[in-house]
Amino acid sequence: MSRSSLAQDPGSTAALTVLKRALDLESESRGPQALVCYQEGIDLLLQVLKGTKDETKKRNLRKIISDHMDRAEHLKKRLDQEKEAGKYHKQIKIEENATGFSYESLFQEYLSETVTEVWIEDPYIRHTHQLYNFLRFCEMLVKRPCKVKTIHLLTSLDEGTGKDQHSGLEEIKQSLRNHGVSLELEYSSSIHDREIRVVFSLGYCDFDLRPCHETTVDIFHNKHTKKI
Repeated sequence: MSRSSLAQDPGSTAALTVLKRALDLESESRGPQALVCYQEGIDLLLQVLKGTKDETKKRNLRKIISDHMDRAEHLKKRLDQEKEAGKYHKQIKIEENATGFSYESLFQEYLSETVTEVWIEDPYIRHTHQLYNFLRFCEMLVKRPCKVKTIHLLTSLDEGTGKDQHSGLEEIKQSLRNHGVSLELEYSSSIHDREIRVVFSLGYCDFDLRPCHETTVDIFHNKHTKKI
């Protein structure tokens, strides 16, 4: 039974479509997205295999599953090697008014138990809503499985009096200290500007519900070592 005959089955068709997407993503050097599609496509084929009685079709399914598992495993090893070498780069494109992009959905895969320090560069941690955004990010770090002990924040000084900015950051610093986390603050006048707008509606507290402004999130991974 050929691959084309498998495509006549609705379940197989869906799985093969996802696996083709995985191949396309891998050829575009979008490894993390490709790996997700490989896993989803393989899972779909395994479900089809469980309900298949025809032995010839089973052999074909097992062959396709095995081939793509090998590709997925090879890709995973390559991505792990890139992370170790500091060459890992993941880009997430967020469309205008898209939802489902909370801090957890963007960063949870990187917050393993080995994470002990986090560096943040954000030129606009000044006004109340921006301080709340930063606080929400800190809450995520405290709740995650990671063992974060230090958060480094590089931001710019408020051009006005800076009273709200200073008092807000000091309150966050004290609150984090109560949870055993140190907040290290540093200010720079040369950090690039950006703008954040917040709408007071569903999504103000739950970031998964918040419509996003169109943007691109670039995530780079490198292995930090510290000499003791």
